[in-house]
Amino acid sequence: MMVVVLLADQLSKYWILHALDLPHRISVAILPWLNFTWVENRGVTFGMFGGHAPLLFMVVSLLACLVLLGVMVRSRSRVVSLCCGAIIGGALGNVLDRSRFGWVEDFIHCHVTIGGRTWSWYVFNVADAAIVCGVFIWMAYSFYSDWKMRRRTVG
Repeated sequence: MMVVVLLADQLSKYWILHALDLPHRISVAILPWLNFTWVENRGVTFGMFGGHAPLLFMVVSLLACLVLLGVMVRSRSRVVSLCCGAIIGGALGNVLDRSRFGWVEDFIHCHVTIGGRTWSWYVFNVADAAIVCGVFIWMAYSFYSDWKMRRRTVG
């Protein structure tokens, strides 16, 4: 999973940068609710702490990857291992961006207009999506596993 996410992230960013030439086009409508919009994210998740200590972000990300790699190797759960792989692959994809460019390339922009009012989500990339999905699925799986175990011990 780690390699799949890393490749999907880097290939999508290469395509956005070179084939679509998004930095010069800025934004391209794909669907009524989806644009590819160029953003140079100099912060962490959703641009928080922008412009502060990019080297620190990379070091923290790499340390987290090492910890997650240990969890992934030792885990008896395929779900946990896949989630760790998705998170690591996403984190490494963003670290590669920071090391090459000094920022992370974000481009997926979801938005919806209802009744004349537009709601817009933060611009993100494949790596960000993999990290968020990996964390969410891991948490849901953990809650489900705990609930199942409690149910067995009570019943």
